[in-house]
Amino acid sequence: MPHLRTADGTELFYRDWGSGRPVVFVHSMLMSGDMWQHQMLHLSDHRYRAIAYDRRGHGRSDDPGTGYEFDTLADDLAAVLDTLDLADVTLVGHSMGGGEVVRYLSRHGDERVARIALVGATAPKLDVDPEAATALLDQLRTQYGQWVTENAAMSFGDQLPGCAIPQLEKDRAIRDWMGVSLQAAVACTEANLAADFRPEMREIRVPALIAHGDHDAFAPFETCGQLSADLIPDSALVVYRNASHMLHLSHRQQLNADLLAFVGAEHPPAKAGR
Repeated sequence: MPHLRTADGTELFYRDWGSGRPVVFVHSMLMSGDMWQHQMLHLSDHRYRAIAYDRRGHGRSDDPGTGYEFDTLADDLAAVLDTLDLADVTLVGHSMGGGEVVRYLSRHGDERVARIALVGATAPKLDVDPEAATALLDQLRTQYGQWVTENAAMSFGDQLPGCAIPQLEKDRAIRDWMGVSLQAAVACTEANLAADFRPEMREIRVPALIAHGDHDAFAPFETCGQLSADLIPDSALVVYRNASHMLHLSHRQQLNADLLAFVGAEHPPAKAGR
């Protein structure tokens, strides 16, 4: 299995499918690069190079016990782009992965990056009451499996019209959540709750696609998707109706089509809503 080494010696597992202009996928917190396989296959079938890696402490990557703040995670993304010597890249980030994409741009610049897509991203800022944040972190530390049990349905969008996800695919996602390093889960959650990317998003100078569900239970549309589109100067907002957080599963065909159109557009146009 292919791995690459980061600046601090952490080994990251990655997949690399197809050839052509590269699209690099950054997965959500608690999951792994496996979540992107349908999007990777769709783009590689259309003559793009699709790459997804597992964040440190997630999936098949090393669990070094440190480096779960956004600066190091952005440096890990830089290690992927630099090691594979990628140029003209589209970065695609889901949930916490959107913050890693934003921090990569502010920390490493956009020399290698042509455009970005933020899918159900928690950037720019999660508006969580401090007491609720503390309670969440405490529950993750002591009752992680219970938290997964209580929140899986909201993540998938159960009970929303059009959000029918096969049970086997839900089970696979839950296995991903249960396979994460508990230390990484707590530390990444803490970093994500504290992050504020508003100043950085105002400075983004590459085209951005914002794909967001209007019933996202983990990254509220108004304070995440809509605000991201307002902050990034050259952005296109696509609202997924009756959709929650796991767009790559519940709205797979629509997301595949939107990503393909965005990656392939010579001058990505701004557009709103569906």
